Amino acid sequence: MLDPKIITFLTIVETGNFTKAAEKLNLTQPAVSHQMKQLEEELGVSLWKRSQRTISLTPEGEIVLRYVRRIRALNEDMKNEILHTDHSIKHLRVGITHTSESNLVASALARYSSREKSPQVTLLSDSSQRLYDLLDSYEIDLAIVDEKPPKNFASKTLNTDALLLIMPTGCPLAKKEMISLSDLKKEKLILRLPSSETRQLLDKQLQAAGKTLDDFNIFMEMDNIATIKDCVRQNLGLSILPQSVCQNEIKKKKLLGRPIKNLNLIRETSLVYLQDFPEPKIIEDIIQTYHKVNGK
Repeated sequence: MLDPKIITFLTIVETGNFTKAAEKLNLTQPAVSHQMKQLEEELGVSLWKRSQRTISLTPEGEIVLRYVRRIRALNEDMKNEILHTDHSIKHLRVGITHTSESNLVASALARYSSREKSPQVTLLSDSSQRLYDLLDSYEIDLAIVDEKPPKNFASKTLNTDALLLIMPTGCPLAKKEMISLSDLKKEKLILRLPSSETRQLLDKQLQAAGKTLDDFNIFMEMDNIATIKDCVRQNLGLSILPQSVCQNEIKKKKLLGRPIKNLNLIRETSLVYLQDFPEPKIIEDIIQTYHKVNGK
């Protein structure tokens, strides 16, 4: 039921040019150009910036892209709901942050999806802001983020934990119950990238304490949490990570975690969804499954 001009517009965006879009849609290039001219005339704006070899969207084109993606996602949801006369969701699209990917969230979702009559789950990982955009355009159904979400979304708290200084077993700092900032300055640190929610929380709390990360010896930055934990286990440096992503290693005494004095590094993991999400029971079932996996 989508307007062919919308399908053509999205195909051009996804392929990067009119020629490839024409090939993919089995149309002639003049037909593709004509459809785009019609769409521009209908909307009264120019959608494309053209150079000799490339095309890109105008600011107005970016707005159109955001809305037509939403239209496409809603169209797919409509067809799926028509196919299933019991109106239950059969396929659940869930976006998670990279931090959530490394804790028990993925395990909980796998266990939930494996239950009889539960929907099939598709997972994708991205930044919180990108997940909000996908949620707002109906391209995902749920998002799991490491912060309090914007107020225009509905949400429930999935978990609360803290960032800890993560160290290898045998580290001299393990003798202390809490680690001071003075202690931390003497250590080599491996941190998440500046764009990560973990890093942003750390930056904010250091600023509140009158410090910056420039005061510390950060010798490596990376985004892969599993690799960071491997480096810490090999005694290459210490890191600051959420307790939830390290709890298995801490439980098995492969890593140790200690709180950092004078920093409020408490964070929330939230399950976020649109106000019109049709099946609240799915939300409750996922939360219950997560708590069982988490031993709560």
